[in-house]
Amino acid sequence: MKIHDVVIIGGGIAGHTAALYTARASLKPIVIVGFEPDQLSLTTVVENFPGFPDGIMGPELVSNARKQAEEFGAQYIEERAASFSVKEDYFEVKAGEKTYNGRTVIIATGASARTTGIPGEKEYFGRGLSTCAVCDGALFRDKEVIVIGGGDSAMEESLFLYKFAKKITIIHRRNSFRASKIMQDRVLNLKDKINVIWDTGVTKVLGDGKFIAGVKLKNVKTNNESELKCQGVFLAIGHTPNTKIFEGKIGLDENGYIKTDKRSRTSLEGVYAAGDVQDPIFKQAITSAGAGCQAAIEAERYIEHLKAMGKYEKS
Repeated sequence: MKIHDVVIIGGGIAGHTAALYTARASLKPIVIVGFEPDQLSLTTVVENFPGFPDGIMGPELVSNARKQAEEFGAQYIEERAASFSVKEDYFEVKAGEKTYNGRTVIIATGASARTTGIPGEKEYFGRGLSTCAVCDGALFRDKEVIVIGGGDSAMEESLFLYKFAKKITIIHRRNSFRASKIMQDRVLNLKDKINVIWDTGVTKVLGDGKFIAGVKLKNVKTNNESELKCQGVFLAIGHTPNTKIFEGKIGLDENGYIKTDKRSRTSLEGVYAAGDVQDPIFKQAITSAGAGCQAAIEAERYIEHLKAMGKYEKS
């Protein structure tokens, strides 16, 4: 039975960084990338990743990271990880019709932004519609945008956009925010740029076929419909970490994110996590890459520990 030194699950910047570092350490990582695009691959211009003064397209950054890892020997598997099991001396990951066994596992499955499913949302994603103000806010300088949501995420998005946008309208289905009082106060005190439309939902994203031009609104109490012109829409209704196959097998927090310490270690010795799957706070390409680096170095040290303890057998 073949047991690999490292099995990496996930194809975003965290996974590719972990693959690069473990491949350079001659650990010959297996990387199971799945089919769904990662968050960075859904982003347009990335202007805040060091080393690219003119910015770089999100998909290009991810693609380059993968190519770099492959140059050093990382092997990529185009399958979705279907299950994760803990064995006596290794971990088992099933993907497609095959099983991959690893002495260590690095989880970098990311988190999926929650969407509303309304007409036009998918069509205009990346063309005026975004799920990350920190990533894309600077692209909307002096433009009118809306933020959908009422929690802390919506407040944070609005406060960040305040630095760039000409006008921000928050659309919320209730008559009060769910966000913390301090965050609400910060937003509601910025009346010069920020407006709130209460008891209202967005029913359709409007555009010219290329970019967003506005949204269709419906008051949930009166059923009155209206349209609002804008050049950008930001969804701020939260993220769902991709951790379903790890439930009951690894430590998760109350929102389903993998718990890690400062060294990317999880509750299972030999298993590490990096990127949005364990980071509900920063959710940036640079922090995900950094966590991927940490996880890789910790995995390498763990392999060396097994060898030093006489617990490493070649397969």
